[in-house]
Amino acid sequence: MSEHGADTEILVGYDGSPDAAAALEWALDQARHDGRPVRLAYVFEWLTVAGWVGPGVTPGMWPDEQARRQVEELVGKAAADAAATHPGLNVRGEVLDGPPALILEEASTQAGLLVLGSRGHGGFAGLLAGSTAVNVTAHAHCPVVVVRRRPAESDRAGHVAVGVDGSEHSLLALGFGFEQAALRRVPLHVVRAWQPRREQWSLRGEQARDAALADQRAEVDETLRRGQDSFPDVEVTVETAAAAPAGLLIDASRNAQLVVVGSRGRGGLRGMLLGSVSQQLLQHAHCPVAVVRER
Repeated sequence: MSEHGADTEILVGYDGSPDAAAALEWALDQARHDGRPVRLAYVFEWLTVAGWVGPGVTPGMWPDEQARRQVEELVGKAAADAAATHPGLNVRGEVLDGPPALILEEASTQAGLLVLGSRGHGGFAGLLAGSTAVNVTAHAHCPVVVVRRRPAESDRAGHVAVGVDGSEHSLLALGFGFEQAALRRVPLHVVRAWQPRREQWSLRGEQARDAALADQRAEVDETLRRGQDSFPDVEVTVETAAAAPAGLLIDASRNAQLVVVGSRGRGGLRGMLLGSVSQQLLQHAHCPVAVVRER
């Protein structure tokens, strides 16, 4: 039995789709590093002509009991297979009832990490096309990792990348990035995107812009000191550039195991989950994306 409590377990949104299988494999690998238990959760949404209803449906409405039994068998088999192929890990599965985003958000209060596939079917259909991913990553009560299928040959032992901008949420992301890099024994690549105002480009010369970038780097170095004191064995590289944050983070993800961002930010990362930056990163990153927020 794991020494970890329920609030440190790894929760996986699972629906049997290929991307959910990739999310489960990522979660099992994470559990292999940190020893946490893994819980698979399939969110079963019963439908009627009137819309969603919960388990206590009234007579005359149509709950698909056979479909639910199939789902329970699917999740049970996935959990059993995972436990068999990863001896020593605590793996279990369950079926929950309700709207997927809401149920996963509620379940995340008892989890240390929530892992989702970037696409799915059944309860997670259109995960990134609609509002489900944005709602879950914006409102979950623990860090969320979104995993997209990748060809086996693209798997690599690269760095962990993290976007920082000096905000409180990016500091949480940085701490999470240090933890993940230490667990995986890989370098941490810190990315600071600085987007000067248009007048700064037009009124300042090249030397002034270089000085401004140096100031940004100095701020990052100051931020890093505490993390490096806690994780002295983690090799750290820093990239500071006057560029769009999404592009820098996507580029940094090319050779990364994981890219980490805070759920809110300032400057280049402002509105990370509300505007185009998060959508670009979640849809175009070349590795799993972790979104970290305060519990």
